[in-house]
Amino acid sequence: MEILCCPVCKGDLELLVTEERGEEVLEGTLRCAACRVDYPINEGIPNLLPQNICED
Repeated sequence: MEILCCPVCKGDLELLVTEERGEEVLEGTLRCAACRVDYPINEGIPNLLPQNICED
């Protein structure tokens, strides 16, 4: 967690866990403390792609 940061503003991320197995987070959210953007964690994999990517 110490090496992760928000890809939008480089702010610190807070971990919100909804499901875990032992010390592994399976489901949850990483929330930027600065800009309040949420990044989902699904099946143990965080998705840190910015959410406002335009699709053509």
